[in-house]
Amino acid sequence: MKKTAKNRDPEKWLKIRLGSLLLFFVVLFVALISRAMQLQVLSGDALKTLANKQHTRSIQLQPERGVIFDRNGEKLAVSIMADSVCADPSKIEDRNAAVSKLSSILMIDRATVAKKLSDGKRFSWIARKVTPDQANAIENLNLDGIFLVKEPKRFYPNGELAGSLLGFVGLDSKGLDGLELRYDNDLKGTSENLVWARDAKGNKLYPRADKTNVKKDESHSLVLTIDSRIQYLVESKLKEAVRAKSAKGGFAIVMDPKTGEILALANEPSYNPNKSKDSPDKGKNKAIADCFDPGSTFKPFLVAAALEESIVNVNSRFNCENGQYKVADRVIHEANRQRHGTLAVKDIVKYSSNIGCVKISERLGKDKFYDYIARFGFGLKTGIELPGESSGLLRPVKKWSKVDTATIAFGQGISVTAVQLVTALSAIANHGVLMKPYIVKGLMDNKGTMVQTTSPTAVRKVISPETARKLTSIMTGVVGDPDGTGKNAKIVNVAVAGKTGTSQKFDFRKHVYSNERVRTSFMGFFPAEEPQVAMLVILDEPQVDKWGGLAAAPVFKNIGEQILTCFKTNIRTKPLPLREDEKINSGVKVRLVSTQESVIENDAGPGNAEDDETLMPNFRGQTVRAALKKATAQGIALTVNGSGWAVSQRPAPGTPIGENRSCVVSFSTGE
Repeated sequence: MKKTAKNRDPEKWLKIRLGSLLLFFVVLFVALISRAMQLQVLSGDALKTLANKQHTRSIQLQPERGVIFDRNGEKLAVSIMADSVCADPSKIEDRNAAVSKLSSILMIDRATVAKKLSDGKRFSWIARKVTPDQANAIENLNLDGIFLVKEPKRFYPNGELAGSLLGFVGLDSKGLDGLELRYDNDLKGTSENLVWARDAKGNKLYPRADKTNVKKDESHSLVLTIDSRIQYLVESKLKEAVRAKSAKGGFAIVMDPKTGEILALANEPSYNPNKSKDSPDKGKNKAIADCFDPGSTFKPFLVAAALEESIVNVNSRFNCENGQYKVADRVIHEANRQRHGTLAVKDIVKYSSNIGCVKISERLGKDKFYDYIARFGFGLKTGIELPGESSGLLRPVKKWSKVDTATIAFGQGISVTAVQLVTALSAIANHGVLMKPYIVKGLMDNKGTMVQTTSPTAVRKVISPETARKLTSIMTGVVGDPDGTGKNAKIVNVAVAGKTGTSQKFDFRKHVYSNERVRTSFMGFFPAEEPQVAMLVILDEPQVDKWGGLAAAPVFKNIGEQILTCFKTNIRTKPLPLREDEKINSGVKVRLVSTQESVIENDAGPGNAEDDETLMPNFRGQTVRAALKKATAQGIALTVNGSGWAVSQRPAPGTPIGENRSCVVSFSTGE
């Protein structure tokens, strides 16, 4: 018979119940502690990440890129803060109205905006890096679910100036061409995350920057060898010549022959990197990428080899066959059907005799000729710090026929680039030493300290100083003598050594060299006795004056005279080597010290006019609102032209303010 609860011992029964209850609570407590440990310790990071995903949303903002300066501290490329428009479509009540207003302000197709605001999306970019006027209009709409986010936008204050050198960046702030591409890793900084927090109801709060796991900004600024003043001069004169001669285009390079520094490199048609949607061909840097037959500009290198090998001297005479000379199965003619009898070597160059050069090459021999061509740097990339450089075309000497040796003697059947040609010319100007061309002086950190610098690099000795002197004398006659082919490049009171060139383009359809499509060129350096400037000018397919001495030589003269007048005033009286006697320090005050006593210093950044209230501040790169605020703070009356970001100003930054405390600033959207 079972015992009932009534028959049990009450005290014993209570103890059992209490023991069971205690055991239950102990087990429960242990379970709770274990669960808490699992949540807080073992799964803490994962749960925190999950919670953040539920309550926050982040997007990655692109970093602010370093500045690109010219050698004087002039800003060629900067990053300015621009507004981007984004949306949370789930918070937009009247989507049709939002689409209508946004498309009108942003000038975007309605269907495109509607798609970006479609259902199911929690975040969408509407437009990136809009103009200040558009941003103000969007802000004034005060639409729920529409936000403005600040992003750095690449801006080129000088528009087309040096556009093909600088290149451009995409919406993601990644370099896509030119120096922006080549030095992308150095110029770009550290990305930043922008976070939207959500409240308990899922409402999106105001965005904030996420400072966690943000590395120190490691971007650097780029300092170039380019002088923006000379660059502007060269681009302007080249553009004028292309238009005047109805040419297809052209390019020009100015180099310091002693160091290899590129002072200017221009392409025409030019290119505005603020308009990255322009034709890709306009942005192409043809001065380093295009290969072409050099024509008669190649003749000095043949003569240099013959002089160096003592095959000829300047007075050695050759029978130029009265204008016709047969080599194998081909008849060689003089340019423009000229007829020459017996000419000395110096006159072969002065009159640009094809037949004379063919006979010099026959005496030199193809193997030695090839060797000197290679020593001058043809057939190999120069190594200049720009993407897209071509190596030209120099076929192996074992594949040369007699006709090849003959035609290469006057620059036909070999392909070169403009930067190769001016670099080889500079070797003659530099006493026979070939220098490596370069366009970047160095990298600067955000404190203005140079962290990397480029020094002049001698590649090799190509010819002796004596041979270089003899060749310089011959080339001086090309320009200085009244009957020289380069007489139109003559500069008053300055000895110029140079050579003209007219090269026929190969017609691949007809498999012959064209008589109509040509490149005209002139290359030279001055002062001939102690060269400071080497320059090459090429016009592509001019329809007027299809000879180098008529089309390209005057451009050389115009640029050279301006350089002498504006930058090197006493070359005429006291030739001195180009030098740099102020290093880049404290950020940006760099100057091209030539032969003049006074040096023009431009604004650049830290430590300049911004710190001196007696000097005009730099407004460039600022919005209208920011410029007006700065001007008001310094008591300057500002006249505003245009809208967008400041691209130019009068007076220039760093100019003493004086009594006339006013400034005219022009603004542009970069479009």
